[in-house]
Parts: sequence; C-alpha cells; structure tokens
Amino acid sequence: MPKTPNYFQNRTILITGAASGIGRATAKIFAREGANVIATDINGDGAEETATIVRSSNAGAEAIEVDVTDRAAVETAVSRGVEVFGGIDFLLNSAGAAGRRSSFLDINVELWRQTYALNVDGIFNTMQSVLPHMLEKEYGVIVNIASMAHRRGGPGHSTHYASAKGAVVTLTMGVAREFVDRGIRALSISPGPIDTAFQDISSPELKQRMTDDVPMKRMGTPQEIGEMVLFMCSNACEFMTADTVYINGGGGFR
Repeated sequence: MPKTPNYFQNRTILITGAASGIGRATAKIFAREGANVIATDINGDGAEETATIVRSSNAGAEAIEVDVTDRAAVETAVSRGVEVFGGIDFLLNSAGAAGRRSSFLDINVELWRQTYALNVDGIFNTMQSVLPHMLEKEYGVIVNIASMAHRRGGPGHSTHYASAKGAVVTLTMGVAREFVDRGIRALSISPGPIDTAFQDISSPELKQRMTDDVPMKRMGTPQEIGEMVLFMCSNACEFMTADTVYINGGGGFR
C-alpha cells in the first residue's frame, strides 16, 4: 500500500493482457484504489469486460483491442489512453504465453519466434511507446511479468519460454538503470506457478509436479501478483528499481 492516502486516485495504469488472469486481477485492484485503467488485450471482448468491472468500482476505464506484437497498434493504443486520461503513470506488461509445451529438440523456428514476439517484442513495444509520455512528466513506474522459469530454464517442456522471460528480466533492468535519473522506475515480477488460464497448456502431471515443488503446496493467485504490482507502483518503495521479485510460495529454485 502507498504511504500517502488516495495516492492512486486519478492516476492511470495501462495494462496489457488485461482480459484475464494477472492483468484483470491487477485492473480490479487498481480500480479499488481509484486509478484509471487502460485495459488492452488481443481479446477485445475480454478487455471490455475488464473495463466494465473497473467502471463498476467508480474508476475510469478504457478498453482497447491490441496485439502487442504490432508496434503501430501499440502506439495507437498508448496515444488513445493518453488522450482519454491525460497521461500514463504506470505500465503493467502482463501479456505473455508459452504457446505450447515442448522439449528443446522439438522447438521449431515458428514456436521460438512466436514466443519471443509476444513475450519480449511485446514488452519492448509498449515500453518504447509509453516511456516518452512518462519522461515528459519525469515520473512513471513500469512492471513487467517475467517468470520463475528464467531461473530454472524450463528443461523438458518450456526452454523457449524460460529464455524469453530471462530476456524480460534483463530488458527491465537495462531500462530501469538508463532512466533512473529521470524519475522512472522499472521492475519485473518472476512468479512461480500461478493459477491462471496459462496453465491450461500444462498436463495434469506437470501441474502436479509444479505444485509439489512449492513448499506451500498450492499455486499462487492472480490477486497475489496484482497486490505486488500495486505495492511496486506506490510511493512506499521508491528506492526499488532494476530488480525482479520472486513470488513462488518458497519454491522453484532448484
């Protein structure tokens, strides 16, 4: 929570992947605190559903259908959000996926490129589009969703995804350090297994193995990640930047 009451009132967050999972949960949490939400997703109907939920909390919301791998579409969405709310204070990059599980030798070029396009290029596109607006105000916080997988490598089922999320951690660190003297903070979150639709590509056996590896013996919830995003964007941790935070129930390092 922020140090200052009503800190998030009338501030604005742009969220990618806002139609479900961590993105939607974070939108609801920021709406609870009075922030405006720009809900973007390739699933336009899902983004509108999230925006409707936000508006029901008496917070401002704008839903925009956007493919984050399309740079022109991203820039259009950012410009629209700035036009509606007058600026963007926070950015959450939640859009991401592994595509499918695959052993390393079965990863084809198409899967590799699609994984990097969504998980890395998408974040690159949004950060480059939003940062100039933040720099004008000399204030902004960027939070990117990485993954615990970058510590483990995803052997046997998701090396492509783990590699891409490692790039997210590095990209976040570089941007944070480059703009630290301009009022910008950038952080990533590296969750362990989270109970979202993302897990639908995992077999029951893999889900059980991942859960068994967590000392708490459960997956995390999207809401638990969303509350961390809120904390990171608040003025309670202004010395925090260029780092990744692990939320994994105590597991996932081996």
